Amino acid sequence: MTRKQAIQSIIFIAGFLYLLMTVTYIIRTNGDVKDRFTGFYAEKDHTIDVVMVGSSPVYPYYAAPMMWGRYGFRAYPISTNLQRPVAAVGLLEEVRKTQAPSLYVFEMRMYTAREMDLTNNMAYTRGVTDNMKYSWNRIKTINDMVDDVSERHTYYFDIFKYHSNWKTMVLPEQLACFRYEKMDDQKGYVMTDEVGPCEAVDTSGITEKLPMPEFQEECLERLLDYLEENELQALFILSPTVMEEEKQKMYNYMEDIINGRGYEFLNMNDYYDEMGLDFAADFSDYGGHVNAVGAEKCSTFLGRYLVEHYGIEDKRGEKGSESWDAAYLQWQEEFAQAKQTIARRIAEEDFADAPVEEPE
Repeated sequence: MTRKQAIQSIIFIAGFLYLLMTVTYIIRTNGDVKDRFTGFYAEKDHTIDVVMVGSSPVYPYYAAPMMWGRYGFRAYPISTNLQRPVAAVGLLEEVRKTQAPSLYVFEMRMYTAREMDLTNNMAYTRGVTDNMKYSWNRIKTINDMVDDVSERHTYYFDIFKYHSNWKTMVLPEQLACFRYEKMDDQKGYVMTDEVGPCEAVDTSGITEKLPMPEFQEECLERLLDYLEENELQALFILSPTVMEEEKQKMYNYMEDIINGRGYEFLNMNDYYDEMGLDFAADFSDYGGHVNAVGAEKCSTFLGRYLVEHYGIEDKRGEKGSESWDAAYLQWQEEFAQAKQTIARRIAEEDFADAPVEEPE
């Protein structure tokens, strides 16, 4: 092969791979998770102050636009449904390519789950890997999350999964994702006006400890090592939920590990009164996740906590914050409507369908 032919071959391969990548980005199934990740990639470099990592308790609990409007910091959720703890380091690596947040917040609910329950459905893995841009870090994350080497190629080239979505290429909102960058109006937050009443369970008096699942403990130790090695500030939280005695013992166990490494564990289930949380009205699915009113209370509590304990600066009024100002205005309008709907649903006892249980 001549030098000219070699160059032509390289150009052809590079062009083919670029086209493959672009088409894949467009036809990946649209929805909240895709919007959240393309929204993150679309944010201007080095503008995010707080990154929140974790499973489904993150994006409906903490309204990033509200925390901006009231406290002046930009928080963004890197959150997927049933996000496996093994993904945490890969997601941090991805965040740090374009952002340098002063604080990382990790939601810990999934750290009590058995790994066998999190690997029986590929969606729990693909929620992360199929929403990352193509890169060497994405390959490493796939390798961490997919044990079956023979299956990894379907994750490396996820067009194998989404090829049947080719008709969606004509949709403007899908075409806008050709670089996997498309601003999310609500900065990753998802509001719901559903109501699923439940009762609070007080486990604050439980002091016994029960080891967490072994693999999740390994993931936590790896995450803590990464944070220490890179001198990153972090807070570990547990969002309000209907508590269970066995899981409380596991949280006590992981709190000791986290505290022993110099980080803080904030169990927000110890602060129902301070938040004014009403389990009969503020949850959307009978204790698993909060609705818009519950999110406003959780966001207020956590936003104030971060400002008071981690010195997060108020950046309202800074040049370049127009999209965040617009997000806050939109949140205010949608929250007012959701609040009215929630009140009506409670009055009419128009409650949500029973939720699908997450793995134990």
